[in-house]
This record gives sequence, structure tokens and C-alpha cells, in this order.
Amino acid sequence: MTQHLFDQAIALTAQPDNHFSGHTSPAYANMVGPFGGITAAQALNAVLQHPQLLGEPVSLTVNFAAALADGPFDVVARPARTNRSTQHWMVEFFQAGQTVLTATVFTATRRETWGLDDEPLPVVPPPDQVAPPARQAPMPFVQRYELRPVTGDMPSVWDGSGSSSSLSQLWVRDNPPRPLDFAALSAMADIFFPRVFIRRAKSVPVGTVTMTVYFHADSEQLKATGSGYLLAQARAQVFRNGYFDHTAQLWNEAGVLLATTHQIVYYKE
Repeated sequence: MTQHLFDQAIALTAQPDNHFSGHTSPAYANMVGPFGGITAAQALNAVLQHPQLLGEPVSLTVNFAAALADGPFDVVARPARTNRSTQHWMVEFFQAGQTVLTATVFTATRRETWGLDDEPLPVVPPPDQVAPPARQAPMPFVQRYELRPVTGDMPSVWDGSGSSSSLSQLWVRDNPPRPLDFAALSAMADIFFPRVFIRRAKSVPVGTVTMTVYFHADSEQLKATGSGYLLAQARAQVFRNGYFDHTAQLWNEAGVLLATTHQIVYYKE
């Protein structure tokens, strides 16, 4: 069976002393460099395949220190501290001897406790009742996902008129479908087009500076989700002095909140 393009893209080769080697993927290219979500998944994968891993991911923070150039990169992943049931990781990407990305990952062995989802799945049409977009953005990474926008899709006219809200809701899954896991979920957490595009209907230079993903699901809940759709929802909270944020949630079709995420994005007038 042919390996899924996602798995090819996040593949890392183990080297001595907590090192890995990887390569950017043309299949997940963005306007400039790789799709940030695939880079986040590569960083998480360095921890997931590390022989010293304890537990499962609870959070991932990725800082994009520089734009990754197309080609190979080196990864260092090390556990900064391991406790009885938790582990704190440091991850760093290098190209041409320079740091291009830093990340931290928190993993833990989860135990069953009382719990509830306090952020319910929004009332939206199911994915089979939502049509794919009439036109698709040209970046290669967009083709790696099946997107069904409910509201807040990319503007059809870039006239600066903008929208009254930066809210977007869309159903999303890998294309072709692939069983959900932590790496794929971390990539989908970055699936949203820049909120400034939605709010202003104006194309300006942008770039994510830092993003954090909080994993609320364990591996069994991801397994139960399978290759189904996720409802992804994002909204900005402020645009100011060259940076804007967005906060987002991702639910499965059963209404389980799998992950939440927050990021800061640079923009230029």
C-alpha cells in the first residue's frame, strides 16, 4: 500500500544523540515555504517517535524563528525533565547551522477522572450537506485537505470591503482520508486562512510567529474519530500594531472537543 502523503511529509530519520533529519515536502508547500501545520506536525513527530517518550501529547508550542527553506533540516529533540507521569520536551530545527524553529511539547500519562466538554459543538449543517468551495486556493497544501466551509470562507472579491466578523467554521479532513492521530490533528489546527484576510478582504503579507495546540483527546478518542471530518472554528480577538491572534477549536462529528489552539500572526500593511 502506498504511504499517505502526510506520513511521507512528517517522516524523520533517527540520527545519534537525540537528532533526526527531515525534509520539507512539496505536497505541503504554502505561498512561501512549507505549510506551518506540517512543520508543527514534524516537530511533534520528533517527540512521538523518540525512544524516551512518556505518555501522550497534552500541548505543543511551536515558534517559527525563521522561514524554512525548501530542502533538508536537522532536528534535536530532548526531554528537559521527566517526572513520574509527565514529561517536558525541547525541540529545535536547524538549517545551514542556524535555528529556524523552536518548540516545546508537554506529554503525560492520562488517568480517568470526572470531565465534561464545556464548549459544545456549534449548530451547523453536517458535512454531507456542505458543499466544497467553488474555487480552491492555489497553494499545494490546500489540496491535501477536503475543506467544506460553513461560514467565513476566503473572500470572493478582494476589494477591501471586509467582513463584520473574523469567524470561520469549516469541516475538514485529510485528502485522501486518513485515520486521525496527534500529528494530523496538530497540522489541522493550523488549517485556517489568516483572519486578516477574512476581516478585511485584502491580501497583505502575513506569517505565523507562534502557535500552541492543546490536545484534549487521548489516542482512543482519536482512534474513534477515525477518518471522519472535524469541525474547525476560528476567530480573531485583536488586530493591532502588526500582529493579530486567533483562537480555535476542533470537534469531531460526534461533538467531542479534540483540541483547542491559539496563535499569533504577523501582518504588514
